[in-house]
Amino acid sequence: MSAGSWPTELRLRDGGRLLTIAFDDGARFDLTAEYLRVSSPSAEVQGHSPDERKTVPGKQTVAIISATPVGNYAVKLGFDDMHDTGIFSWTYLRELGTQYERRWADYLDELAAKGLSRAPARR
Repeated sequence: MSAGSWPTELRLRDGGRLLTIAFDDGARFDLTAEYLRVSSPSAEVQGHSPDERKTVPGKQTVAIISATPVGNYAVKLGFDDMHDTGIFSWTYLRELGTQYERRWADYLDELAAKGLSRAPARR
């Protein structure tokens, strides 16, 4: 994050399926709940090393149901699949926004390589 860049808006939209974050330097990102869920910085998703990182399938319809501030540096997002252990720093949210195209393409490639789907599992 550039020096002095600070979030000025954090808004849930589209029934929790979209998070908008804007920064005081003019940067603005619309991040889907699915993208945020599969990119969660939690140990459950990221593991404790790059080798432990998990590819999370089936989150195409996930929604954010809570956004709780964590100090002055982050927000804890809760999802309707009950995942709520990821603390998203402002820096990480900005990184997710600026690197969206590459990260999303990598995620889709991982799903395909592992024979996984974005669609929720049928019950």
